[in-house]
Order: sequence, then structure tokens, then C-alpha cells
Amino acid sequence: MIIDIISAILLILGSLAALTTSIGMLRFPDTLSRMHAATKPQTFGLLLVLIGAALRLGKNVDVGMLILAGLFALITAPVIAHRIGRLVYQEQRARDGLMDREDMEVGNRD
Repeated sequence: MIIDIISAILLILGSLAALTTSIGMLRFPDTLSRMHAATKPQTFGLLLVLIGAALRLGKNVDVGMLILAGLFALITAPVIAHRIGRLVYQEQRARDGLMDREDMEVGNRD
């Protein structure tokens, strides 16, 4: 009984974190702010939902898959945020005329 209550609370908190992510994606003015909103609360909300689901499942075999999904989210979210931030930074420098042709070619090799 108490596990079900904790699971429900974690699911609701995770859903609220996802809601704040979507609101942040709509309200923030620039790409870097949106990138932060898309990675930090989204990953935290996903982890809360996965923990709540794992508690609800108990000793089911599917809990291992939930753990893997959480680990992959933790591994990939920072990498994606870094790539998006780097792309935005390079595009801003190119737009401002601060990058020459060689800098743009080096950036495309990554």
C-alpha cells in the first residue's frame, strides 16, 4: 500500500517535471535557454517516472529495462546538449562574421 502511494507521488512529480520542460521550451527566448530546459528537468522527470514505475512493478523482470532506459537517458542527454550548444555557438560566430572559412571547415569535421 505504501509503495503504491510513493510510486504515484513519483509518477506525478515526474509528469510535472515534464510539464515544466514543455513550458520552458515554449517560453524561453533563446536556444541555449531552451536547451537547458530540454535536458535538465526532462531527464530528472524521466528518472522520477522510471523509479515510480519500477516501484510499482516490484520484482518484475521489466525493472531491468527501466534501469537501462534511465542510464541511457543520463548518458545521452549531456552529449546532445553539448552538441546543440556548440552548433548554436558556431552559427552565432559565423553570423557575426567572427569565423573564417577554415574555422567553419574544422567545425564540420566533428
